[in-house]
Parts: sequence; C-alpha cells; structure tokens
Amino acid sequence: MNDRLIKVLLIDDDEDDYILTRDWFREFQVTGCELEWVESYQLAREAIARHQHDIYLVDYRLGADNGLELLREAINNGCNCPFILLTGQGDRHIDLEAMKTGAVDYLEKSQLTAPLLERSIRYAIERKQTEHKIRQQAALLDVATDAIFVGDLDDKILFWNKAAEHLYGWSQEEALTKKIQHLCPEKKFSQISEALKILLKHGSWEGELEQISKCGKTIIVASRCTLVPAFGNKPQSILVVNTDITQKKQLEQQFLRTQRLESIGTLASGIAHDLNNVLAPILMTAQILETQVKDERARRLIPILISNAKRGANLVKQVLSFAKGMDGDRTLLQLKHLLIEIQQIIQETFPKNMEVITQIPQNLWTVSGDATQLHQVLMNLCVNARDAMPNGGTLTITAENLLVDENYAQIHIDAQAKPYVVITVTDTGIGIKSTIIDRIFEPFFTTKEFGQGTGLGLSTVLGIVKSHGGFINVYSEEKKGSQFKIYLPAQDTNEILEETEISLPQGNGEMILVVDDESAICEITKTSLESYNYQVITARDGIEAIALYVEHRDQIALVLTDIFMPSMDGLTSIRTLKKINPNIKIIAVSGLAPSDKVNAVYDMGVNAFLCKPFTSTQLLQTISAVNS
Repeated sequence: MNDRLIKVLLIDDDEDDYILTRDWFREFQVTGCELEWVESYQLAREAIARHQHDIYLVDYRLGADNGLELLREAINNGCNCPFILLTGQGDRHIDLEAMKTGAVDYLEKSQLTAPLLERSIRYAIERKQTEHKIRQQAALLDVATDAIFVGDLDDKILFWNKAAEHLYGWSQEEALTKKIQHLCPEKKFSQISEALKILLKHGSWEGELEQISKCGKTIIVASRCTLVPAFGNKPQSILVVNTDITQKKQLEQQFLRTQRLESIGTLASGIAHDLNNVLAPILMTAQILETQVKDERARRLIPILISNAKRGANLVKQVLSFAKGMDGDRTLLQLKHLLIEIQQIIQETFPKNMEVITQIPQNLWTVSGDATQLHQVLMNLCVNARDAMPNGGTLTITAENLLVDENYAQIHIDAQAKPYVVITVTDTGIGIKSTIIDRIFEPFFTTKEFGQGTGLGLSTVLGIVKSHGGFINVYSEEKKGSQFKIYLPAQDTNEILEETEISLPQGNGEMILVVDDESAICEITKTSLESYNYQVITARDGIEAIALYVEHRDQIALVLTDIFMPSMDGLTSIRTLKKINPNIKIIAVSGLAPSDKVNAVYDMGVNAFLCKPFTSTQLLQTISAVNS
C-alpha cells in the first residue's frame, strides 16, 4: 500500500449508516481513507461516471433499486474499480449473486466492525493492483512474437497468448478446452513424455518439437519449458515459450540437401569421367569391327556390343547431368509442344486404368533449353508416376506462368525473383515416405526391386533442371500421391526452330594430332580416322603434343586433344598451341563436360567440342565441319 489516501464512496440511503461508517474509518490503524457519501441510486450513477474514487461501498437496498443493479450497470459502462456489497442481513443467495456479478467482497452490516471493514478495503485495493499487474503482463505476453502458454500437470491449457493463436490457429477460448498433447502428432507423444520427465526432474527443458496446427499443418518449434510454483489456483504449472522455426528448418534442409548432392555430384562426375574413357574405345572399336568382320555369328554379336556400349554412355551422361549439369543444344522452346507429345506417348503406352489429365494454357511463356533433355525430365516424372499407381489412378500434368517475388525467393533457396514456367506432374499413387523424401534425388538411390531401376531417374531430372537454371519442389503423402513442380526460367522472346545436322564426307589425307593420356583411346581414334582417309599421330600428354606439333607443324591440319591430362593439361596445351600458331584448328574432347570448362575452351578459340564417349560418325562429322 502507498501513502496516498484511498478515496472511498459510500452508497447508502441511511444517514445513520454513513455516520457509523465514518466513525469506523477514524479507527483504521493502517489504511488511510477519505470517505464520501451519496444517498441515492441516481447520485451514485453520476458519481461513478466521474471516475474519482478508488473503491465503492454499496448497500444492497437503495430504495426501489438495489446495489446489484448498480454494480452491473457500472461494470457494463467500463468501471473497473472494486465494489464491496453491504447487506442488512446475511442472505447467501444475494452474496453469491454479488460475487458472480463482480463484487470483490460482501459484508453483513450486523457483523461489521472497523478492523473487518479496513481489512476488506485493503484486500480489495491490493487485488485491484494485482489484477492491473496481471493485465499489464498479459498485454506484454500478447505483443510477444513467441507463442506463450501455461498448462497444469494434468496437461490442461490454462493460458494462451495472441502469438499462440496466430501460430496454432486456435483462439484462446478454444485452447482453454484442450490439452497440450493436442498440439503434437500422435507419433511424437513419446518425445513429449521424455521432455516432461526431464522437466519434472530439473525444473526446465529445451529442445525442438514437431507440432501441428488447427488446420493440420506441421510446425517445428524451438521450445523452452519451465516449472512455475503457482498459476491461478494451481499449485504447480508449466510455462511454455515456443518459437516458430519451421521456415528456418526448411531452409536448413534445402541447404544440407544441396551440400550433400554437390558432394555426391563431385564423386559421380569423377566416376563418369573414368567410365567415359573406358567406353570410348569400346564403342569406336565395335563400330570399326562392324565394317571389317566377315563371320556371320560375330557380326550378329557386334550390334549387341555397340548397343550396350551406347547404353553405358547414356547412363554416364545421366550421371553427368546430375553431377554438373550439361548444357546441350539450347534453343528457345515452347513447352506446350513437348507436353502435347508427352501426352500422346502416355495415352498410347500407359495402362488403360490410368486417367491422364492435362492443362496447358495457350499463352505459356517460352524457355531456353534442350528439347531432348527436357523431354527426358518429363518422361522420367511420368514413368515414376505410372509406377506409383500399379492399380491405376489419375496422372495430372499442368503448366502455368509464374512470376516469383522476393518473399517466395527468400524461402526457396534455389529460387530467384523473376518469371518462371512451372510444370506440375501429380499422381494419386502410393506416395513417398517422409523418411526417404530427402534422398530421392541422390544417384543410385531407389525403392524399386533389384533390376527394375538404376536410381538415376530423379537425379538426372534434378541435374537437367538445375543446368537450365531452374529448381524442383516435391510434395508427397503416403497413400495420397506425389506432386513434382518443375520451375524453369521464362524467356520473353519468340520460339525459333533448331537447325538440322548435315552429313560429312571422308577425309583427304589430312594429318591429325590426337592427344589423350588413355592409350586405348589414342589407338582406336587413330585406327578409326585412318579408316576414313586421315593420317594420325598421337601424344600421351600436353608436353609431347607441343613437341610433335613443333616438329610437324606444316603437316598437321587439326589437333584433337583431351582437356584433363597429367603433366600438362589440355587447357594449357591449347593455350600454348595458340601462341605457336593462332590459326591452328583444335577440337577439344572430355569425358567430363562442365559448362565452365566448355565455355573456357571456346573462349580460348577452339573450333569445336566433343563429349566422350563419341561415335566415329560424330568424330568424322565434327572434323569435316572444322576443316571446311
């Protein structure tokens, strides 16, 4: 209590009661009070409206009116000062009604004394001050951005702030009828039980929790729980402060997934490079043998060898598409043509118990891309959707224009604020388990039976989409299907047609310098070119290549060199050869073709680039084009 006098208004139609009350006030030992008196209901209404008093003593009987009616009216008009009801005779019904209406106390006049009245006034003022502090604290809690709530040890929610309403979707009235466990999915109940054990033992607990909102949305929170001695009429309660970190965790998962895929991509690209060096001589040797072998049985086996070598080469290209991205032949494309083609293939080849729905707008923006690679992306997704619906279902393919804004870009690590064309492939199949959805883009990861898939389909999809400057979002629920959204950067120019390749003739005895650290590749390339009327000399590294070029400069018409070699790599060799002869014709070759390396060799002035393994036809066509 402070030293300020408490202003008390007595509302009583009996002057003798006023005089008696005034005398009691003079006997107060602790509380300093200033008493005023009004004798009618109307005067009391006017006095209460002026808000000049700290507390009101109200007689139950006020002529034709009563103190309960006055109390109700005052509260309805916004008065929050304490009321003490005075009754002539104890009536339990009136007393209970007074407390329900909002009186802080009720006193029977026949039993009243100065100490009792002083104690009642002090209690009323202290209660008002306490409630004011609680309201202030509650207001602070309501402006907090963290979800703050209190529960008892029986798990019942006792308090719920505004931020909790916003985060979980339940209003305060709804929340106070629920238990804390209703905020968690059933599969996480064990985690809550463990947290409660630690809380009861140590008095506090901190950790991350997966929770669920009113609409069923999954939420991840950083939770801090503390035991509090008392809350309301509960002897011990739990104070919970939860911070929504859902978006943060999603970004972390995207970042970690990107890091993991980059690491796997580095490993995969190294393996792919070595495999290409193995496959290149196999493929070219088989093609040479096909024209030279006369034995009928052997001739029947050679196409099988060529076919499987090409399959191996395509498999490596898939790995490279995932690992580093392959540029391919980029042109401006209208994706609706690809989608229509995919739709026709699906309708002709997929099971008849599968319904196919397509929604392709006429005004779809163009994209810059490789038609073959994007066709591969769409077919991969559609085949996966088919396999996910063994008993039939609905496959939906849609396309739309989307202008990504800054807000969207902030919560998707691969997105940029610019226009995209979005292709969505949705199935009603078995869905993807939440435990493996983060791994589906890893190369060689598959849930299919042995021999039914390589596990490279989705990794290839990701590699191609990323090499096109796009990104992928996946949403799936078990037994409810999956949805893949492909975002490709849109272009604002018109579609152009691709040029067709031309066939090339044999050589005219030109000398070609072949540079590769793989002896098998050097040998088979030499044999292949000599079969088509070229002269060939070979070098195992850049140093030997420079020496041979200096020696045979006047005879060498073209240099075919690998980029990655020991001693002196291809880029250094090309740079040195260009210094010796700025007009030298060079074809760069590599089993690993990241776009930065391809761009680098073109910037150095090479005439063409070939990706291993290449066929004899591709090699001859490229040489003829460079020499023409």
